[in-house]
Amino acid sequence: MALRIAVLGAGIMGKNAVMVWQRHPEVEVVALTSRTRERAEAVARELHVPAFYTDHRHLLEKESVDVVHVNTPDWAHRDPVIDSLRAGKHVLVEKPMTTDLAEADEIVKVVEQTGLKLQVSFNHRWLSVYHKVYRDVHAGKIGECVMGFAKKNNPILVPTEWLPWSSKTTPAWFLSSHDIDLMRWWVASDGEEVFATGAKKVLVARGLDTYDAIQAQVRFKNGFFATFESAWIYSNKSPYTPDSYMELIGSEGHVFMDRKAEAIEMATKEAYSYPRTFLNYQVFDRWQGALPACMYSFVDAIRENREPYVTAKDGRAVTAILDAVHRSLASGKPEKVL
Repeated sequence: MALRIAVLGAGIMGKNAVMVWQRHPEVEVVALTSRTRERAEAVARELHVPAFYTDHRHLLEKESVDVVHVNTPDWAHRDPVIDSLRAGKHVLVEKPMTTDLAEADEIVKVVEQTGLKLQVSFNHRWLSVYHKVYRDVHAGKIGECVMGFAKKNNPILVPTEWLPWSSKTTPAWFLSSHDIDLMRWWVASDGEEVFATGAKKVLVARGLDTYDAIQAQVRFKNGFFATFESAWIYSNKSPYTPDSYMELIGSEGHVFMDRKAEAIEMATKEAYSYPRTFLNYQVFDRWQGALPACMYSFVDAIRENREPYVTAKDGRAVTAILDAVHRSLASGKPEKVL
């Protein structure tokens, strides 16, 4: 019997989710939500989804679903996640799990109480290059991990045009969450202390009260430390969306990953660009990449009755580090990871 899935949120990620789910042979997308009726109805009609709602609670009351996929803005995850779990539904939630540490603790508690499955969509773990790093690091090929660096920077069109809710988040929440998840996965340790610096100039001048750029140094409990850089004020002439680079330095070697190109460089009359294909790309009638692999892995976890590869506790650990990042930005001092 097919798993009946509801997708909450009909923005860029929500639409992608519907299209990916619709190609899975064991899944049926039965409903979606959006903040406005006009948007919900338009996307449902476009993607041939039978039912649409503006309130996830009404959906949970009226529709028979097995899984809820939460694609609402990152600051608006708590209610749909908690409500879905309490309604007896498994939950796949976009990263970060939440932007509030108390909410993250609550989600972990409800997952434990209900015994249901929750997976956070840190889909970069399903990219072969990052998984290769995980295997080699855990096999001891670069010795003890000493230091790391990660940047993920975007053009200014992301906060000004792509995300209507960018003033309610920051580049660290939106971009660095993936990199923080990868680092703690690779080095098998959680954060201990953070010192962060940020700038608010360019976007504030455009009426958006959020950070232009953030750098945060995180010391982990095992002694490893890493710097995480996130910015989203590159010129829109930049060919990178995002400009992404990661490095690990160990006692017996190092590894670095330059992901900004994704193997393709393309010049046209309009622009010079690096087209993206690794995360989600349609090959004939199927979607390929880290996002579909992450989503389909959650179906496997439900079918096989096993723990998802990225759990609520993983989501909480990343939120805890980012919580410390933002407390450090506010205080100007190092802050403990709680």
